[in-house]
Amino acid sequence: MSKIRVLVTDDSAFMRKVITDILSSDPEIEVIDRARNGLECIEKCKQLNPDVLTLDIEMPVMNGLDALKSLMSEHPLPIVMLSSLTREGAEATIEALELGAFDFVTKPSGPISLDIHKVGDRLIERVKAASMAKGRWKRAVPRPSIFKKWETKPASVQTPPPLSTAAVPIVTPSTPNEIKPPIKKNPGTRPRLVALGTSTGGPKALQVVLTAIPADFPAPIAIVQHMPAGFTKSLAQRLNTLSQIRVTEVVDGEILEPGTAYIAPGGYHFEVRHVNGRLQAHLHQEEPRGGHRPSVDTLFESVSRLTNVDKWAIIMTGMGNDGTKGLKMMKELDSVTSIVEDESTCVVYGMPRSAALAGLADHVAPVDKIPELLCKLVH
Repeated sequence: MSKIRVLVTDDSAFMRKVITDILSSDPEIEVIDRARNGLECIEKCKQLNPDVLTLDIEMPVMNGLDALKSLMSEHPLPIVMLSSLTREGAEATIEALELGAFDFVTKPSGPISLDIHKVGDRLIERVKAASMAKGRWKRAVPRPSIFKKWETKPASVQTPPPLSTAAVPIVTPSTPNEIKPPIKKNPGTRPRLVALGTSTGGPKALQVVLTAIPADFPAPIAIVQHMPAGFTKSLAQRLNTLSQIRVTEVVDGEILEPGTAYIAPGGYHFEVRHVNGRLQAHLHQEEPRGGHRPSVDTLFESVSRLTNVDKWAIIMTGMGNDGTKGLKMMKELDSVTSIVEDESTCVVYGMPRSAALAGLADHVAPVDKIPELLCKLVH
């Protein structure tokens, strides 16, 4: 079996060597060359056509974001970003994911991390996963139209024709970020709740889905996106500037209101409880599940215990099987309608595949069709 050919890009000679040593320790990976900046990286990508690229964000001559933009338009390939644990680093990482980066790995202690070996296993895992998705970076995902109202025809379960997946185009907001008031539900109606779980490829998928949800959407959306602490806030802020609904990083004890998407903070599990007839967020730091905190299973299982609540569950792109156990519990304990992202648009067809194989998918749809389907079901 041929090895995964990787090009390593970092302005630090020390980091280039250590990253090379980490990746080369795996018998399935071969580092074919190293680049010192974005410009050199672009030229070597054209010459060597690597399977996967690791790319630092902060570099002289041409930084990682500029290199990423150029590569996505001229020579698309799966890219794993190396990011610093700072606010600026988090914002740049979110932008990189929007531009089409496959995933990211955080440097433990700044641009030159002497302890980079701490994330060695994660880096190897991400490079291997990226190599399996290489062909998907040659095509683009169609953006959905942003609609104000939805039809009331019953939604049907369909397996759509193959679409493609790659970078989701960035939408630049025409007005400054505004504080969007939540939509109050009508008194006397049963609470409604949408629970959504995603992982690798999730930021792009969330942008497609949330930006197409109308402002008067009649339910809160509770979201678990696998991300480290410090990155989910930047993700929520970015999505809020692009969406008609309000998007925020959820706060412990917060009442969940319609017309708002609540993203679990990195490092905290997110549960939903029924308190005095209202849905309330509960955050805690119990042990990770399957290596994840927040965990989709934890969110879904908490939703399964809610009574007299209308529920919808969505599982989108991601590695592994997080969400399957929780969705199974939701199905066993109460009525819930589920939507699973179709393989054709998944960056990684892991979590959706697990749910589908378990027979838990009521609807299967490509990511750009999920918003309209969801609105029909909730309405």
